[in-house]
Amino acid sequence: MSLSVVYTRASCGIDAPQVIVEVYISNGLPSLSIVGLPETAVRESKDRVRGALLTSGFEFPARRITVNMAPADIPKEGGRFDLPIAIGILAASGQLGDIDLARYEFIAELALTGELRPVNGILPAVVRVSREGRKLVIACGNSPDAALVRDADVSCAGSLGELVSALNGQATLNGIRRECETDPDPDSAPDIPDMADVRGQHQARRALEIAAAGGHSLLMVGPPGTGKTMLASRLIGLLPEMSEDEALETAILQNLSRNDSLAGHWRRRPFRAPHHTASAVALVGGGSNPQPGEISLAHNGVLFLDELPEFGRRVLEVLREPIESGRISISRAVRQVEFPSRFQLIAAMNPCPCGYHGSPSGRCRCTAEQVQRYRGKLSGPLLDRIDMQVDVPAVPVNDIVGSAPKAESSAAIRARVVRARNIQLARCGMTNACLDARQVDERCCVTHAATEYLLHVIERLGLSARSFHRVIKVARTIADLSEEAEVSDRHVAEALRYRSYSGQGA
Repeated sequence: MSLSVVYTRASCGIDAPQVIVEVYISNGLPSLSIVGLPETAVRESKDRVRGALLTSGFEFPARRITVNMAPADIPKEGGRFDLPIAIGILAASGQLGDIDLARYEFIAELALTGELRPVNGILPAVVRVSREGRKLVIACGNSPDAALVRDADVSCAGSLGELVSALNGQATLNGIRRECETDPDPDSAPDIPDMADVRGQHQARRALEIAAAGGHSLLMVGPPGTGKTMLASRLIGLLPEMSEDEALETAILQNLSRNDSLAGHWRRRPFRAPHHTASAVALVGGGSNPQPGEISLAHNGVLFLDELPEFGRRVLEVLREPIESGRISISRAVRQVEFPSRFQLIAAMNPCPCGYHGSPSGRCRCTAEQVQRYRGKLSGPLLDRIDMQVDVPAVPVNDIVGSAPKAESSAAIRARVVRARNIQLARCGMTNACLDARQVDERCCVTHAATEYLLHVIERLGLSARSFHRVIKVARTIADLSEEAEVSDRHVAEALRYRSYSGQGA
């Protein structure tokens, strides 16, 4: 027959909408035209497809070939449509046997030699195809990532000739095998630093444990060299592993912006640490074809911003909405894409431009105006959205050298964190940091004495209503670490200690 219909998938954020490739061969001068809103790489596929067909031993019809990609309002980008176009031409020209193409979907780029090359963003397509009950055919280079989706019917091929032989029943397609059935042991990962290496800083260690247990954001303030970055880099070792759904959602976002396999990082929470010269687009994502930024790549993990005031004011302000909502919407002229961005913000900063304000050494020579201008780079609304703020002072020399006892390991702290997280998930299905105002009132079980004490402090310090709920959420996490059912005034008092660092008003 002179008409064929082949199914494939486009890439649109974390979604993969279905695209129907219709190939019609008619009489006329030899030509190949592609319609349906193709961009440059798709229009160039005509040359790749022609070369791949000829070098693989197939005939390229010397007739008029029209390729329509429906629906026409979805932008078609990249080389992922090469394989479905080639299969459509072979089917329309009668070079394929009697095959029910409606059972298959095809995604791969073609080399001029006929080799199938991997494409970015394969995971969203695998998820969608597995839900609709079709078999997906991809390049072998994409098979490690496709194997992350449990029970997906996916096969891979190395070349166009190999694929056609399999479709004609002369060979067998290679199925993919899931290689990450067993979850990795965090203690066996040599590249995750241990909390046992941190000397002193008992208050900061306690704050980091609370932040890990409840998923709270944390700002550490202290002079240079006191261990702020050291502490932040060890947070990943305190967090529980991701669930299957969390791991897949995170892998989909990372798969959109990288070419290497994610199988070796399965279930490990991401840790993103962009440099302070990063732009707002780098943080939230963007581009003509919107790609996820750092806040989305840190989804279900940690976003660490070192030297926080050195980031541009506009860059920091774009964090306010995703910190609250856990999502970021990117609007462009032709499309709007929404990415999840439920990250845990950990930030570090110095107390002044030179870094030694308030130090007993007296090294600071910054004027009050310079200190105020430096701290003024962080807006009040942004600081109000950070759950915990803690001082990280200089460590006494005796705690660094000599016979100081070794600090508690990450494994011991993580055991308490996991117990506290399990309590939270059993109570409300999410971490305490994700609770909204109504859930805080309904689920946190605050005693009357604790509420009265908190209201008194809130009124005396002039804190916002948002601060009221964030203090309760941190206090609820402290109670969960102690495995106590109610939030008492003792828990609230400790949570208030982490609400603002001591030098903020100096």
